[in-house]
Amino acid sequence: MFKHLKIVPLAAESLGVRSMCTYVETPDVRVLLDAGVSLCPNRYGLPPHPLEYKAIIESRKRIAEAAEKAEVVTLSHYHFDHHTPSYEDWLCNWTRADETARQIYQGKIVLMKNPKEWINFSQRRRGWVFQKTRGKYAERLEVADGKTFIFGKTQIKFSKPVPHGLENSALGWVLMATIEVENERFLFAPDVQGPISAKTLEIIVNEKPQLVMVGGPPSYLAVFRVSEEQLQLGMRNFEKVVETAPCTILEHHILRDENWREKVAKVFEIAEKVGHKVLTAAEFLGEENAFLEAMRKRLFVKKPPSKEFEKWMRESLNMKKKVKPPV
Repeated sequence: MFKHLKIVPLAAESLGVRSMCTYVETPDVRVLLDAGVSLCPNRYGLPPHPLEYKAIIESRKRIAEAAEKAEVVTLSHYHFDHHTPSYEDWLCNWTRADETARQIYQGKIVLMKNPKEWINFSQRRRGWVFQKTRGKYAERLEVADGKTFIFGKTQIKFSKPVPHGLENSALGWVLMATIEVENERFLFAPDVQGPISAKTLEIIVNEKPQLVMVGGPPSYLAVFRVSEEQLQLGMRNFEKVVETAPCTILEHHILRDENWREKVAKVFEIAEKVGHKVLTAAEFLGEENAFLEAMRKRLFVKKPPSKEFEKWMRESLNMKKKVKPPV
């Protein structure tokens, strides 16, 4: 759909993992957006299925290959499905101590969320750790909040911090990014959850992107974490997003719900009415969807793991982080 922008999702819920990591290439610069990927350690009372580990292995390979090419790496916020930690963790993040993160960030220009302002306590701590560990390998670290960076004819424009979902969310704030070259605009809106926030929606609409990648409402957290009213607000605002952008890539939280397509049925109707597209990252790539976390309970029944994997499942949490699962 673009002549000057190349967009390649690398890791996402529709590709079997928690992530929105995306590679963007223009004639001027190569950018790796939110270079993190993780698995939920406990869903339905179960650890990740072996198929989820195979998916994260493939995702890590794609991210590593993209990092070899990228000059810029962005960091919208400090959750581990959006940046890569520097410690060993085979349970959730599939990281080798220091080595995995070093390969991603070494020699790069890192455009990152301000680790001191508009940030909650846990992310402030992670931001401090990032600067002291993998951040020190970067060519330079730049706070990106509300700033625009120019590379030739390409501009990367970051929003001011917007809520991670609803206003004043305990989960903190994130940065959205618009990459534009020759009047082609791609907007990356991670973890905005619809968006739920009306101010976030206003920013997206005003950017007038031809393609937007957005984290959908967290319907799998309905009632016990997010109220039905908040979810419906996120859905209504998402309807306005698909009316604005000719093509929308819907990803992240909502795809952790097996019934996600029913819950956004009206969104598809609205998009079709105005001649716009709504796709998952996998569909954007022309691949089959693989909602592995949402399917975890059924996967353990239909594709039971090996005896070796079951033995690994019984290990302590700390041991599972240190020992690779036998997949």
